[in-house]
Amino acid sequence: MNTLTIEEKLQHFYTASIDSAMQEAQQVQTQHQEALDKIFQEHKETKERQIQSHIQAETDNLKREINKTVSARQLEYRRLLSDKTEEIKQQLFHDVAERLAQFRSTPEYLEYLSQRIQEARDFAGEDAFVVYLDPADQNWIPELAARFGFAPVVSREAFMGGMRAVIRSKNILIDNSFATLLREAKEEFVFAGGMTDE
Repeated sequence: MNTLTIEEKLQHFYTASIDSAMQEAQQVQTQHQEALDKIFQEHKETKERQIQSHIQAETDNLKREINKTVSARQLEYRRLLSDKTEEIKQQLFHDVAERLAQFRSTPEYLEYLSQRIQEARDFAGEDAFVVYLDPADQNWIPELAARFGFAPVVSREAFMGGMRAVIRSKNILIDNSFATLLREAKEEFVFAGGMTDE
């Protein structure tokens, strides 16, 4: 029979205790490491979520700022375009008015007046009518009187040329004055920016 001495027993107990303690320590260390790894992973995921949330918030903020800037620029460009369009429109109609003024001293203008008076006469039929000319056009009255057998009347107000006719019995005004035609053209004018369809 194999009997152990006290010293051997103590050594055996010591070794077993150390092994058990080492195993327990290893188990505690493993559990502690797992707990630390879990905490670290959760912390890492939280930080990543926070970073992503911060990045998203900054991205959204930048998009809003960009949209605000773009909107402000678009508004500024629309205003500039509108101002320039209005400037071009005013210049265009100023040029048209100047050309009309030049046209009024040509033989073609006399033909234009004759056509408009004839149209008014045709429209009036048997009804009496009065033709009015712009005060600056009274030099055309003798020629028109010779053509139509009646003299147009000089209007009290200037209307840039053309003619107006009144058929009192029907309460009708035929307005072929350049002032009215120019105003109507200006109201209906749409600036297409020089673009043409091809």
